[in-house]
Amino acid sequence: MSKKISGAEYPLAKIFSSDFDYVIPSYQRPYAWTVDQASELFDDLHDFFLREPEDTYFLGSIVLIKDEGKPLSEVIDGQQRLTTLTILLSALTAQFAGELRADFENYIREPGRASQGLKPKPRLALRERDLSFFADHVQALQLDKLLSHDPAQLNNESQRNIQGNARLLLDRLKKAFGADADKLCEFGAFLVQRCFLVAVSTPSQQSAFRVFSVLNSRGLDLLPTDIIKSNVIGRITQSKQDEFTDKWEELEVQTGRNGFAELFGHIRMIYARVKARRALLDEFKEHVLAAVASPEDLVSKVIEPYAEAYLVAKNGQYVSTANASDINGLLKWLNRIDNSDWLPPAILFLAQKKNEPEYVLWFFTKLERLGAFMHICGKNVNERIERYAIVVAGLQKAHSLQSPVEAVELTDNEKAEMSAVLDGKIYWLTARRRNYLILRLDSFLSDGAATYDPSVLTIEHVLPQTVDAKSEWAQTWPDPQVRDEWVHRIANLVPLTQKRNSQAQNFDFDKKKSAYFGGKHGVSSYVLTTQVLNTAEWTASVATSRQENLLCVLADKWDLKSS
Repeated sequence: MSKKISGAEYPLAKIFSSDFDYVIPSYQRPYAWTVDQASELFDDLHDFFLREPEDTYFLGSIVLIKDEGKPLSEVIDGQQRLTTLTILLSALTAQFAGELRADFENYIREPGRASQGLKPKPRLALRERDLSFFADHVQALQLDKLLSHDPAQLNNESQRNIQGNARLLLDRLKKAFGADADKLCEFGAFLVQRCFLVAVSTPSQQSAFRVFSVLNSRGLDLLPTDIIKSNVIGRITQSKQDEFTDKWEELEVQTGRNGFAELFGHIRMIYARVKARRALLDEFKEHVLAAVASPEDLVSKVIEPYAEAYLVAKNGQYVSTANASDINGLLKWLNRIDNSDWLPPAILFLAQKKNEPEYVLWFFTKLERLGAFMHICGKNVNERIERYAIVVAGLQKAHSLQSPVEAVELTDNEKAEMSAVLDGKIYWLTARRRNYLILRLDSFLSDGAATYDPSVLTIEHVLPQTVDAKSEWAQTWPDPQVRDEWVHRIANLVPLTQKRNSQAQNFDFDKKKSAYFGGKHGVSSYVLTTQVLNTAEWTASVATSRQENLLCVLADKWDLKSS
C-alpha cells in the first residue's frame, strides 16, 4: 500500500460526490459549531457571492485518512465545516422542488448506482450518537421536523447545535433570497462550483495526524509583519535604519510575536473600518501605509503608541493616580468576551486620551456595556465589526469628556434588545455568554469586590429542569407551563465552583441548599448563590420578585433605560 500524502483543491461539487464517503470517527469531539460560526460562514459566502461574480472562494482544508482510488474517508480535521456545509446544502435544497431538488440532493446523499457498486446513503456519517439524528432530519431534508423539537429534549449539545444552525441558515436564506428561486439556485451553483476546499489525504492514521499537527502548528514562519518591516525599514534613511529597527524589534518583544501580528490587524481595522477581505499584507499596504506620511511616522506615531495602548487594553494595566482600578476592572471584563473585535476602538482611544483618567473611565464603562450587549445578544463577527467601526469613526473626530464620543453609547433599540434577552431563557445562551452574564451580574451585586475563576464555574438551576411527580417541587410548582416559563431564566440560575452533580440537581429545595449550593462549608463565594441560600422557600412568586430585582440591577449598572 502506498503511504503517499496527496492534496488537491476541489469544488464542493467534487467534495460532495461519489469520490468521497466521509465518516467522523467516534474519538472526534462532538459537532461544536454554534450559530456564531454558522452565521459568519453564511454571511461571508453571501457577501462574496454578491461582490465577486466570477472569482472562487476558499473554504480551507480538510485532512482525511483515505486510500487512493477508494471513497472511504475518515475525517481527522474538517468535521465542523463538512457538517455545517451539509446543513447549508440541506436548507437550500429544501427550498426547491422537482428536478432541481433532486439535483441538489445528490450533494447531500449518494443516490446509488448499482453498476458502480454504490448504495444509496448519506455522504457524511457523523459520530455514532448523532448519526441517525443527522441522517433522519438534515440529510433526509426533514427540517420542519428538526425545528419542531424542544431543544431541552434533544440528547446532547451537538444535536442542539445542529438544530440551531439549521434554523439560522434557513432564516438567512429566506432573508437573502425570499421567494426568488432563480437567485437561490444561482447561489447554490456558486456554492458547488466556485467554493473550494483542499483535501489532504493519506492512507495512514499516523501520517494523517502528523499532517494535522503541522497544519495547526505555531511555528516561527514568516509573518506579514516581517514583510511589512522590510518594506518600511527599507524606506527609511540609511543613517536612521538601525535606530528604527531596534525600536521595531523592541515593540515586537514587548507584545510577543503573535501579539504583534494581532496588533497589525487591529491597526488595519482602525484605518479601514471594515472587515478584512484579503490578506493582512495587502490590506495594510492599501489602508495604512498609503495613509501615513512617512515610514518614520508609521513607527513613531502609529505602531509605537498603538502597541502601548494594545498592551494596556490586553493586560488590564492602565496606570494613573485616579480611576486605574475601575478602568482595569472594566478591561478584564472586556477580555472575557469571546472575541477581540473591541480592541481597535480601545487602542485608538487610549492612544488619544490615556492621560485623561476621568474620560478613560467614562469611555470604557460604555465600551464594556457595548461589548457585553453584542456578546450576550449573539451578534456575529460582521455585525460586531460594523458596530465597532462606527465607534472608530467617531473617535477619529474631535471628542472630549465635555463632548464625548456618542457612537460608543447604546441606542434605544440596542437597550431594548439587550433588556429582552436578559429577561429571556438565559440558560440557552452559549456557555460563554451565559457565564459572562451570570458572573457580571454577580460582580454588580458585590460592587466589584469579588474575583472570579470561570474555569471552575458551573451554572445550576434552583427549580430543576426535570421535576419528579412525587417530589416537593411538583407541589410547590404544580403547573408545567409555569415551570417551563421560569426554569431557564436568570432568577432560577446560580453559579457554583464545583462540578455538576446530576443527582443533587433534583434534590428538594432545602436539601439542595445544604448539600449542593452551599458546598462543603455551607457558604458560597457568589452573591447570587448566597441570596438563594438565604431564601426560605422557592416558589413562582419568589422567582418573580427575584427576577425583577436582578433585572433592575442590570438595568441600573448597564444604564439600560431608554433616553
